[in-house]
Amino acid sequence: MQAIKTPISTVTVIIPTYNRDHMIADAIESVLNQQFTHYELIVVDDGSTDETPAVLAKYSPAIKVIRQDNQGVSVARNRGIQASRADLIAFLDSDDLWQTQKLARQFEFFQKNPDAFICQTEEIWIRNGKRVNPKNRHRKPSGNIFEPSLELCLVSPSAVMMRKALFQQVGMFDETLPACEDYDLWLRVACRFPVALIDEPLVIKRGGHADQLSKMMGLDRYRIQSLVKLLKNEPLTRAHVEKTKAMLRYKATIYANGCRKRGKLREAAHYDALAQGNY
Repeated sequence: MQAIKTPISTVTVIIPTYNRDHMIADAIESVLNQQFTHYELIVVDDGSTDETPAVLAKYSPAIKVIRQDNQGVSVARNRGIQASRADLIAFLDSDDLWQTQKLARQFEFFQKNPDAFICQTEEIWIRNGKRVNPKNRHRKPSGNIFEPSLELCLVSPSAVMMRKALFQQVGMFDETLPACEDYDLWLRVACRFPVALIDEPLVIKRGGHADQLSKMMGLDRYRIQSLVKLLKNEPLTRAHVEKTKAMLRYKATIYANGCRKRGKLREAAHYDALAQGNY
């Protein structure tokens, strides 16, 4: 397939990174090797203290580097969005890789679907260097994905391409969340818009390393926070409200029980109250 010719900076690619000097070059190379060539690549270095700045310097001027004090992945992604000059945004986590046709397939999707706001692709999962198959609960739906997304995150940042205008509709990544910020954003998107799926594995999602945010303890407390925000702030249908309340009761009850087992009675009482609808 020949490289697709389009106006310069049709797509902005944003890679947030923190202390990934051993992985970031692979992620960058997977962007530079894309068949689709008219993009800008912004890497936001979230205050790395390893050799990440030196690795990034080797790619100048092919990439734009934004360096900030360590403030978390949400702030890093938002900085990249604010600096972008294109109408379409694609994210890539610094531990993941793209197949060479990833941007091309998604750009073609938006050309054929001018009313669409967001799409994602399938992905290949690698854990500790070995390929694994996702469980059924992790399989990506397409279209109106809000309800199945309440239980767990079914959109991968590295697999997404979205119109920049979408952020004007739903807001940016929540910078108060140290984790599950993607779960939070995709629910705000999915309660308004369908999320299309390109049924090709165009992302290599690498996991198993110790510094993954998904390995943090107690992640459900951030998902619970997101569900409360949804009920308070978002334009949910009546059916969506009932499903969101049910999931909040479920997650808050389990989390409260866990707090009690650890002797955290005050925290347990807080989540009991949320499960009863007191928020």
